[in-house]
Amino acid sequence: MPAQAYAGKDCVCQLKKGICDQSCVQGMLDTPFYIACLKLSSRRCMVIGGGDVGLEKVEGLLVCDADVVLVAPEAHEELQRLASEGTISWERRDYAGPSDLEGTFMVIAATNDTDVNIKVYEDAEKRAMLVNVVDVPPLCNFILPAIFRSGPIAIAISTAGASPALAKRMRNQIADEYGEPYAHLAELLNEVRGWAKGTLPTYQDRKEFFETIVNGEPDPIELLRQGDEQAVRDLIAAVQAGSVPSPA
Repeated sequence: MPAQAYAGKDCVCQLKKGICDQSCVQGMLDTPFYIACLKLSSRRCMVIGGGDVGLEKVEGLLVCDADVVLVAPEAHEELQRLASEGTISWERRDYAGPSDLEGTFMVIAATNDTDVNIKVYEDAEKRAMLVNVVDVPPLCNFILPAIFRSGPIAIAISTAGASPALAKRMRNQIADEYGEPYAHLAELLNEVRGWAKGTLPTYQDRKEFFETIVNGEPDPIELLRQGDEQAVRDLIAAVQAGSVPSPA
């Protein structure tokens, strides 16, 4: 839930106010987030907490080929399976402190212990590393958007922590609009990236080449929706032929 939902309940953030008065989230919706796509392949990413939420975060990291370390005294049955097959590393204990974060690129805290969550956040902040405490935006220096994935395409939707439910609804609507044909076209365009870089001399030339294909007639997306990949390949070949620079 967003942090606003904690108003009047026990404080769960670093301010330790006893009862939440939302002061930690004032201006949260006005925070300008820098949107980036992180390359996590072979990077050590830690999840602290072995429950259902911990499982969700571990699975999200595995999709991105991260080197996942789970720290938890007990773990969901599926997390145990992932550990037993060697997909993740499981350190079967409580979070011990800053030394746990040595060599770690990102940490996600998914525990129900406020003191542990605050400690993880403070330790990570001192190391200037990425930290996310699930469902507590004030204890995060990055937030996790709702993600739609199809092949090489990933679309992220964020509400700055205001409403994860709304972000998920938007993600599902986007999934209906942008699905497999877009992913397939991205793969076909990737096949000619090398040709474009080696043949077309300027950035503007390459930009026009790809935009001509993407916005071409007939529409390549509609062709792929009809299952006519060859027609798209023919379109790409025609644009290639018309884009080759004339000999000096």
